[in-house]
Amino acid sequence: MSKPVTIPPSRETPELRPIGAGRTHPGNVRESNEDSLLTDPAQGLWAVADGMGGYGHGDLAADLVADALSGMRQKAGPARDLRSAVEGANEAIYGYARQSRIGLMGSTVVAALLQSGIGHIVWAGDSRAYLWRPSGLTRLTRDHSVVQDLIDRGSVAAEDAESHPHRHIITRAVGVRPSVEVEYIATPLALDERLLLCSDGLTCCVGEARISEIIDAGPDPSTISEALVEEALAEGAPDNVSVIVVALQPT
Repeated sequence: MSKPVTIPPSRETPELRPIGAGRTHPGNVRESNEDSLLTDPAQGLWAVADGMGGYGHGDLAADLVADALSGMRQKAGPARDLRSAVEGANEAIYGYARQSRIGLMGSTVVAALLQSGIGHIVWAGDSRAYLWRPSGLTRLTRDHSVVQDLIDRGSVAAEDAESHPHRHIITRAVGVRPSVEVEYIATPLALDERLLLCSDGLTCCVGEARISEIIDAGPDPSTISEALVEEALAEGAPDNVSVIVVALQPT
């Protein structure tokens, strides 16, 4: 399992504009879909929010995260703007849960803002971002999870992560505490590369090698998103599955 990295650009790029597409599906087992997608090419902004169904009202929590990001005011710089939006969502979710006396609510999130060929990415939880190049797939984010902490300490082998009994326990999420710690990374994106955002509903049943093959075979973000979700469904899809694929094209 790869660790988060910042990847240098592979070549000089012309003036490019971001395009993207996403798909979400409840999966083969769950009756409802508690994931939420944000796709806003005009702002260069995309996000996947995965509501935590075990806490209740996961769909509302995910929607509040997407709403906060969609209303983000870009004025302080990508990292600070993205963090502030997620922190605002945390405040909204935590406050709503307390006011309504409905117990805990929460959502994971991974969001990307594309500016001048740079992908600015924030996340909390186990929703992931990947960078695909013709040479292969690299994970950009590190899961905030019990199993990832065990892997980092050398107590669990990376190849055993998906079968570990605590694989679904996350250590960070939006809305479950009065504040949330949001991680940030930036990476260049070139013309022949793809940025993938996804919930754990994809990665729990489709391996990274297969994800890379599907992206390689797809001509555009819409086709790739569709193919990734269909692959997850074919592999059982016990959870909601959400995927966003972002690319650049000449202006």
